[in-house]
Amino acid sequence: MTNINWYPGHMVKTRRQMKEYMKLVDVVYEIVDARMPFSSRIKDIDEIVGSKPRIIVMTKIDLCDINETDKWVKYYEKQGHKVILLDLSKNTSLKNLINLTYEIAKPLIDKRKQKGLKLRKIRTMIIGIPNVGKSTLINRLVGRKATKIGNRPGITTSIDWIRINDNLELLDTPGILWPRLDNRVVALNLASLTAIKEEVLPYDEVALHILKMLSKYYPEKLEERYGVFNIDFENIVPTLDLIGKKRGCLIKGGEIDYDKVVNIIINDVKNGAIKNITFDRFEVKNAD
Repeated sequence: MTNINWYPGHMVKTRRQMKEYMKLVDVVYEIVDARMPFSSRIKDIDEIVGSKPRIIVMTKIDLCDINETDKWVKYYEKQGHKVILLDLSKNTSLKNLINLTYEIAKPLIDKRKQKGLKLRKIRTMIIGIPNVGKSTLINRLVGRKATKIGNRPGITTSIDWIRINDNLELLDTPGILWPRLDNRVVALNLASLTAIKEEVLPYDEVALHILKMLSKYYPEKLEERYGVFNIDFENIVPTLDLIGKKRGCLIKGGEIDYDKVVNIIINDVKNGAIKNITFDRFEVKNAD
């Protein structure tokens, strides 16, 4: 599986507009899903952001394997990036993000003062792939429903300025990807964790990828959720039968509804029923 093309027209327009608007902003929030700290980064993010100060904001930490995700945090910090971890199911750590934004923007504000220029709000831009929590973050920052949110990619489709407080405003942008998903594991991670529409890839392949990742790194979750362990991936049917029977995926005659089994596996990850998982493994990525 190579060169998967899922690149809606609005993403082309958004990418162009981001580059145009970049000169207007002071700080960039790069939003990343903590369950896939590598796969969920825009492939050519540096080309879009350029030299603008940036904060990598890792969302969904309530769903990630924090021990694995912390390895990526340290890795990005060693590269010189500022990294913030956020649990968007709560309002914790938002003050840390705002304070870090002020800290990063201070040299820019001081420079304007020295030049005798009129002070203005700090301008930030939010960037990320679809469904990593951008809209939820904005709503938490604003304290009200400022943008549409939903557990599917493609909710935000336009670029809009949003007032956060008297000192800070934010440019909301739609989620974007890159034209070709030419890395099989990355594409399957994105589909498994709802950054791209599941139908872009065969549903059964996405479900199989989830089972493989859980079997390899979180076997206890398979046993806890489905009563399954020691999966034989050369003959996956008995495993699907076990999951189907445990979750009541039966059709007339007592046969297993395999489509329903596949959907349950995908939705259990999508809806957070299976959590404390991180699919990007630091050792694997850095051994390449």
